[in-house]
Amino acid sequence: MTEEPVFLLWYARGLVFLVGACVGSFLNVVILRIPAGKSVVRPRSQCRCGAPIAWYDNIPVLSWFILRGRSRCCGDRFSIRYPMIELGTALVFVGLWERAGWPVGGVLMAFAAALIAASFIDLDTMEIPDRFTVGGFLAGILASAFLPALHGIESSGILLLDGMRGFREGLLGAFVGSGLILWIALTAETVLRREAMGFGDVKLMGAIGAFCGWQGAVFALFGGAVLGCILLVVILPLQRFRKTEEGTRVPFGPALAGGALLYLLWAEPHVRAYFDNIAGVLEAG
Repeated sequence: MTEEPVFLLWYARGLVFLVGACVGSFLNVVILRIPAGKSVVRPRSQCRCGAPIAWYDNIPVLSWFILRGRSRCCGDRFSIRYPMIELGTALVFVGLWERAGWPVGGVLMAFAAALIAASFIDLDTMEIPDRFTVGGFLAGILASAFLPALHGIESSGILLLDGMRGFREGLLGAFVGSGLILWIALTAETVLRREAMGFGDVKLMGAIGAFCGWQGAVFALFGGAVLGCILLVVILPLQRFRKTEEGTRVPFGPALAGGALLYLLWAEPHVRAYFDNIAGVLEAG
């Protein structure tokens, strides 16, 4: 009697994994083409030599290993980053589906895809396009209004009331997130007497807060700072960051995105319980 539900569970996981891997393959195109101002739809995927990539050489994750990281047409090397983005996106999708289910998980998957694309574009160009930051803020506010469960709001049976509560939580999260990092950036700029953080990070935090709420925004900021320090040790020797007159610049967007994903995949119940306990102590006092 228990075999069928278990089979369906693994079937669903496999399906979500495949969807995530395909989305990751598309994100590889997005990451390369958006900074170059090119369409992400046309032309179809091409090798650096200009030859179209056949569908059987464009299977997410597998094709890179089958071809041993080289193009079939000219033998040019493909970066290991391509299958890693595909695999990472697939695993994140499965994790979000496990944590949130449907439809909240579906919305969070779309948000996670945007975070992944924004992170790698930031790594490559030191800029985050507004379509991911401002667009993410607007999408998060709308999603909060139409799907209040995104912020853990249980249905009261009154759609308008629930929508207003969701809208309030999304807006509060956006302003808390962007406000926190803005004041940190302004303080650091005053102390260091130079720009310490790009405004794209401020807008990204607004998008994170809109989807994750103010608790998620706080965690993404401080958790992202810890992740950033860890990643800095690993990436800095391998990555050539843009050098300016003030010194070497390191993008903070990927760390913020990593903090947001960590919150959604694991930390959310723990963070909410922590803040609930603080609120309870303050009320009791």
